[in-house]
Amino acid sequence: MNVGVRGDDTDVRGVLDAVDAAVAPEDDDALDAVLAVGEAGLRSIATDPPEVPVLPVIDGGGRHVVDRSALCDSLAAVDAGEGHIDTHPVLRVRRDGTIVGRLLRDVVLVTATPASISEYAVAGDGTATSVRADGIVVATPIGSDGYAAAAGGPVLDATTGVVVVPVAPFSTGADTTVVDPDTGLALSVVRDGEIALFLDGVRHGSVGVGADLRIERVDSVALVSTRTENF
Repeated sequence: MNVGVRGDDTDVRGVLDAVDAAVAPEDDDALDAVLAVGEAGLRSIATDPPEVPVLPVIDGGGRHVVDRSALCDSLAAVDAGEGHIDTHPVLRVRRDGTIVGRLLRDVVLVTATPASISEYAVAGDGTATSVRADGIVVATPIGSDGYAAAAGGPVLDATTGVVVVPVAPFSTGADTTVVDPDTGLALSVVRDGEIALFLDGVRHGSVGVGADLRIERVDSVALVSTRTENF
């Protein structure tokens, strides 16, 4: 088995030796998969998706990622042909027409001042709404079990869509919605206040009232999974 490695490979070299897997460059015709290790490895997948399936590895694991402690078993399963491939969206964010960046997991808008509430407008999939909240999260299936789940959102299967989740909404009846990423989303800030913008956990400045954020699907990545339990 030949694998490429992105991110911190300090802890995975021994695992690769244990399952008789060789590290190969990504342009190798015999490459079977790419390991995306840690936060840096996952972000690189959003920027430059490889042509072969990706096995994402991160502490704690998740619905679509592998915990470091389970990597040996996951690689052995993939080598035995027991893995399955799911296609996941890669999203891009534009602010007032200018590209901010790409992401694999989530976009977060959140008030920069603790315990302060703002108001956000969301439009997409033929619907439009607004919500007063500390923030708002737009998460892909890969990111749906992270910050979005902590805010009360559902954990998504690969082909479900993307989920829009208010963070600590002022109204207990605020909706969480799942939308098709191919139709695109528009986000804006309705109330005054400094609103921080994060893509996959990295801050990209602040968003003010009237700024136009557009979220659109621009690419796809194939993730290999060895999970067998129902969710």
